[in-house]
Amino acid sequence: MNVKKLQATLEAILFAVGEPIEVSRLSQSLETDEETIVSVLEHLAASLDERSSGVCLLRLGDKYQLCTRTEYAQDVRNVLEIKKNTPLSNAAFEVLAIIAYNQPVTKSFVEQIRGVDCSGVMASLCQKSLIEEKGRLDLPGRPLIYGTTPEFLRCFCVSSLDELPPLPGTEQQLSMEDAIDNAEAEITNENDTAAQENEEKTD
Repeated sequence: MNVKKLQATLEAILFAVGEPIEVSRLSQSLETDEETIVSVLEHLAASLDERSSGVCLLRLGDKYQLCTRTEYAQDVRNVLEIKKNTPLSNAAFEVLAIIAYNQPVTKSFVEQIRGVDCSGVMASLCQKSLIEEKGRLDLPGRPLIYGTTPEFLRCFCVSSLDELPPLPGTEQQLSMEDAIDNAEAEITNENDTAAQENEEKTD
């Protein structure tokens, strides 16, 4: 497949899929190495920019997505009668920042930093596809761990987490190791309490 046809093929696929798709998946499906796929996609992005197309190609980590340009967002909403999303609350921004800069993290890790229950906020961020489950920690109870999504990168106009601005050096952050140690301690305390209660019932 020549470069021109490959570019047209990739554009058609990205348009049809309508969501971020991995380079590896494109490479496997088109039987073309990933380096070539990335090179052609970059050329496609430049071509769209050069002719001031209403759509642009976004790189979201190891994924790519065709999207309408932000300057046309309101016009698109008007035609499709889409209501503007409700802005994130300060609490949601705080939780999102903690996850973005420390991921993958557990809910208890986020709550240790904020000092309050974050179940509702994290559920809301999951519904907005800004964060997602990334697996479980190899600890008793196997707590879920969370990280950001390609939608997070798209909304904040960055191609990768490396483009996030650095945190102020004066801020103290809990390490993941601290969070794991605290989680283990909590689990141990809960087990000890349960064992004590069982002993008292037996007596």
